[in-house]
Amino acid sequence: MNSATVRNLLVRGMLAGLGAGVLALIVAYFLGEPDVDSAIAFEESHAPAHEHEVELVSRGLQSTAGLATGVLIYGVAFGGIAALVFCFALGRVGRFTPRATALLLSGAALLAVYVVPFLKYPANPPAVGDHDTIAKRTTLYFLMMLLSVLLALAAVIVGKRLAPGLGNWYATVVAVLGFVAVIGSAYAFLPTVNEVPSDFPATLLWRFRLSSLAMQITLWTGFGLAFGELAERLLHPRPATVSAGTAVAAPQ
Repeated sequence: MNSATVRNLLVRGMLAGLGAGVLALIVAYFLGEPDVDSAIAFEESHAPAHEHEVELVSRGLQSTAGLATGVLIYGVAFGGIAALVFCFALGRVGRFTPRATALLLSGAALLAVYVVPFLKYPANPPAVGDHDTIAKRTTLYFLMMLLSVLLALAAVIVGKRLAPGLGNWYATVVAVLGFVAVIGSAYAFLPTVNEVPSDFPATLLWRFRLSSLAMQITLWTGFGLAFGELAERLLHPRPATVSAGTAVAAPQ
């Protein structure tokens, strides 16, 4: 794949990430923000009067421009990274079309980058978590994410190495089982973080986590569909059709 094609795919990946970010922003605003407001109200109702902090940025700005900026930049950045990974993976993970490769890549990214870390360290709304442990919790989350991504890459490599001897089906099963086993061990050995107040509404916590998961599913599904279509049109352009009524010159 030449540099011009890689550049074109990178641009398309960023555009697809931007479009997917818009969809994720809609989900975050209508599903997530009401729960954030409820969690903030819970936190304020349980905080002593002298401990109320002055907002540097208003809640209205956080839930609109701030949310949009964060989600859209996230979508563009990960769209560009995913496009570069797509350039490397196309043709190396099987004889898939660009559309299928993009969807496969998006599903793997959703699983490795978000779902696996989420199951160990799920997202928490405001009022959940000790301010003194933010650094520790952030480190553990990104460690789990890095481990998940590296193990996913290792599973792909192992599956390809085993395929000639076991066949594609059994090699895939062995690689997936190995991935699950090592991730399960990481879940068992890494410390658990549970700082949810005993009186925090369980329904609110559940809704917030579901909305966070829904936003990521929307983002990566939207990216996979959009980028797959753009990549397909770039790499396998449709032949030009002759319009009706146009005379075609007969060969001499």
